[in-house]
Amino acid sequence: MLNKESIPRHIAIIMDGNGRWARKKGLPRIIGHRQGIERVRETVRACSELGIKTLTIFAFSTENWNRPKTEISALMRYLDIFLKKEVISLHKKNVRIIFIGRGSPLPGHLRERMQWAEKQTTGNSGVTLIIALNYGSRAEIVDAAKRFAAAVVRGEQKIEALDEDSFGEFLYTKGIADPDLLIRTSGEMRVSNFLLWQLSYAEFYFTDKYWPDFTRHELEKAIGEYQKRSRRFGAIDVN
Repeated sequence: MLNKESIPRHIAIIMDGNGRWARKKGLPRIIGHRQGIERVRETVRACSELGIKTLTIFAFSTENWNRPKTEISALMRYLDIFLKKEVISLHKKNVRIIFIGRGSPLPGHLRERMQWAEKQTTGNSGVTLIIALNYGSRAEIVDAAKRFAAAVVRGEQKIEALDEDSFGEFLYTKGIADPDLLIRTSGEMRVSNFLLWQLSYAEFYFTDKYWPDFTRHELEKAIGEYQKRSRRFGAIDVN
């Protein structure tokens, strides 16, 4: 049983292993991605029921453009279909949708769909679903530095006033609490350029399960492990 008093406020997930899941079953890789989208739907519902306030999912990285063009095209198509079919349902469930990442070179019609999804759900107060799309953390930090420099040039900021908190205001995740728990599926044990700044004090949970097999039961196992840990944030444990 989970302790309802120590549910993580924000969970971030690197949804890894879709292609390997499909290959293991003798299926095309893209079928794994389609099944992965089904798992996103279930995970959002579980987060809502468990009281998790924010869920961030790594949908497509800046490095994923190096994959075969056919796979990229299929991924973009599935993302478009997901938004077209799911936004109204998520809106009815009080889910807010936010995208982080660079807009270019995402297809124009997909960017329009993303903007529509954000606008449609902007007033919702349930789970906030953050979708990292064409996202890379190093790119985010560079973009934040550029925005800060531009603000200095305009006379809106002073270099000597910059600190960690104020720099966070220039990141894609401005106004969003940092993740408490990072989950990565498929047995890989690295963060792969995901939320490098924001994960500074997060707890990490790695599982051998491929993302299409990451059920609600697996999510609760991860939260259960998180609840066994002592988060000291650089201090000492007084217990």
